[in-house]
Amino acid sequence: MPPSHLYVHVPFCARRCSYCDFSIAVRSRTPVDEYTNALRTELAFGAVDGSTLDTVYLGGGTPSRLGGVGVANVLSAIRERAQIASNAEVTIEANPDDVNDISVAQWLAAGVNRISLGAQSFDDTVLEWMHRTHDSSQIGRAVKAIRRGGIENVSLDLIFALPAHLNRNWKKDVQRALELTPSHVSLYGLTVEAHTPIARWADRGAIVEGSETQYEEEFLYAHEAMYAAGFDHYEVSNFSLPAKASRHNSAYWTGAPYAGVGPSAHSFDGAVRRWNVAAYAEWVRRLSNSEPTIGGEETLTDENRGVEEEYLGLRTRRGLEVGGSELSVTELWETAGWGELDKPQTVAHNGHESVFPRLRLTPTGWLRLDSLAADLAARRSNRATAALSATPSHCYI
Repeated sequence: MPPSHLYVHVPFCARRCSYCDFSIAVRSRTPVDEYTNALRTELAFGAVDGSTLDTVYLGGGTPSRLGGVGVANVLSAIRERAQIASNAEVTIEANPDDVNDISVAQWLAAGVNRISLGAQSFDDTVLEWMHRTHDSSQIGRAVKAIRRGGIENVSLDLIFALPAHLNRNWKKDVQRALELTPSHVSLYGLTVEAHTPIARWADRGAIVEGSETQYEEEFLYAHEAMYAAGFDHYEVSNFSLPAKASRHNSAYWTGAPYAGVGPSAHSFDGAVRRWNVAAYAEWVRRLSNSEPTIGGEETLTDENRGVEEEYLGLRTRRGLEVGGSELSVTELWETAGWGELDKPQTVAHNGHESVFPRLRLTPTGWLRLDSLAADLAARRSNRATAALSATPSHCYI
């Protein structure tokens, strides 16, 4: 089946943020025409031919650096190869300093109906430390311009667990974000990734992260504040008002197929995951010579699928069905406050009915997501190995 979700990677940034390890291209002047021409060439390879797209997501990098006309040209290139459904969710990521009345009007006219705004903090000292190109006053002005232009679905990004020497007031940042009445908020704990400015600072002995205690306290405070404001904590890092969860990102978390175009973009057809070359210049060079842009791929095994299903289920409020020997450990998680077990539900499979409860991690459990998911995956793997060894040799499974 043709994919119904499309991710477009726009790599351009005015400067690299201190924490960023994404595939970006720092340019003082954005090569809009070169980029859109290359994108048209890649789309002509057929990634979305025959598709009716339910979601389109322009991420980066900083897609807003394409300007109003550039974003319109990208969406026009997509429509040359596929249909964008009339009720599709069309998102662009934007920096506050790129938002103005003209750009918003052009984005809306092109079909954009959701904007993810990279606020990160309302503290100017913090923004400077992060190497952001905007100041705190521009965040509120950007939100007002977006709404004035007719786009109501606004998401804000914030980063928490910053080093103590910055004296960042996390509670104040959360409250200031809520005062702007967004429909969605994404919160990310700061991590040190290799080859980033803060990794180099850490190598020189600077403290670039908050403590584990601070991480937990800030995460749990955000959960409580957002819940009190009417938001659903529907994924470990994401909060939404009713019916405002990101449809595009939710597709990833349910294992749906999706297409990706642009440098470093990933695609998944249900069996094979592929990704493009990361460097912008190499991506352009290959397309100018009509060469494939694929940088690598992996075919998922049944074991890969099982592990991903478990991890994706646990990171969302959708949760995961558990049964058998898993119940003993998940009941312990429930006692510890890390998970919640729903009442058992009847599930039909191959003509048989089974009764399974559903496990959902709590915010405290999400703080231990990696270890809990690994524990559950190991238990399921051991169970599968035991079942295989007990199978008669003439049976095939």
